Amino acid sequence: MSALQAPTGPPVSSDAIRFAHASERQFARLLDFYEISFEYEPTSFDIEWDRDGTVLQRFTPDFYLPEFDLYIEITTLNQKLVTKKNRKVRRLRERYPEIRCKIFYQRDYLSLVTKYGLEDASG
Repeated sequence: MSALQAPTGPPVSSDAIRFAHASERQFARLLDFYEISFEYEPTSFDIEWDRDGTVLQRFTPDFYLPEFDLYIEITTLNQKLVTKKNRKVRRLRERYPEIRCKIFYQRDYLSLVTKYGLEDASG
């Protein structure tokens, strides 16, 4: 069991990163605003193997916050995908109990968008 890539390098502004989803960009902008350092998808964790030890599944959390030693996974997708992400985080915790990872759910995301007047999902 090993992480594929350890977090490295200096923090980067959200403007310099290509995000997979607008919600990730908005979350990064909020981190920038509060001057919270982050790394985007810096680490992939092997979470499932076959009998021969070949990796079948990896999990790459969206953000790593070095100041808090915390990974964050953003999910604003449909319930089927939320269930899949919950399973991945559970496997991560089982296999790497020293790794702290939180899921940021759609309700959390929408609450921040409303509270801080962030852009809509097209942002």
